[in-house]
Amino acid sequence: MRELDRKKLMFAAGALVMALLSMFVLSKFASSARFHAATLAALEEKQATVLELTAASTAASAAITLIPGDTATPIAEKLADLSTGFLVVLCAIYLEKYLLTITGFAAFHVLIPIACLLFALSLFVDWETPRLLARKLLVFGIAIVLVIPASVKVSDLIDQTYQDSIQATIQAAKDTAGEAEDSQAELEEDGGFWDGLIGKVTSGITGAANQITEKVGGMVNDFIEALAVMLVTACLIPILVLLFFVWLVKITFSIELPAGGRGGFRAARKGRGGPTGPEE
Repeated sequence: MRELDRKKLMFAAGALVMALLSMFVLSKFASSARFHAATLAALEEKQATVLELTAASTAASAAITLIPGDTATPIAEKLADLSTGFLVVLCAIYLEKYLLTITGFAAFHVLIPIACLLFALSLFVDWETPRLLARKLLVFGIAIVLVIPASVKVSDLIDQTYQDSIQATIQAAKDTAGEAEDSQAELEEDGGFWDGLIGKVTSGITGAANQITEKVGGMVNDFIEALAVMLVTACLIPILVLLFFVWLVKITFSIELPAGGRGGFRAARKGRGGPTGPEE
């Protein structure tokens, strides 16, 4: 009996040491930007890409409004509307950057120490709920620390596939905006905008404007594709990774917290193959 009590005290002391180590040592590393340098660099690169796409779509939208007539107006409005989607992606990236350090602090400064204390408590009480709750808090704390780095890693695999396409879209938007501005400048050289327009219609400038409009129409599809990729990598994948961790924890441990202590003790004994007592 004394040997058993001694082992319990040793395990409890070890749990307390782990709690203190987690609070005062590991939490500082897990909540520091240096510890997450690689993940932060990937997020900042994605942030720069979103800002470039936003600037390119806005510039293209403003430039094609200079094309004579109302042909390109719906396209310009559609490009302007895409900025809302890019803003959502940008907010998601900033949220991931902030949560990266916050989740590390929450896990190692709060959740894991509480899990260690509950485990120490479970050694001296004949009640399974503290042990089950400690296990859940421990796994949940580790999961929230890993979810953002894992989602960024998965996103990088997708970004590598579409990175060339996104950069080509940005460059095409810049080129098209430059062509529209050059066309406007040529029209204004001949006695004002409307006089220049009348003079250039007969010389084929209208055909050039239509060509630019068609090019911009195809570019809208590229922007929509780029926005869809960014929404998937910045918004959808982190949610799916989190759901995957939740599913993995549930499958691995098959833990369901009981409503009461007696139910928890019965469920735990049943899981170990022991007698469950009479049904009520």
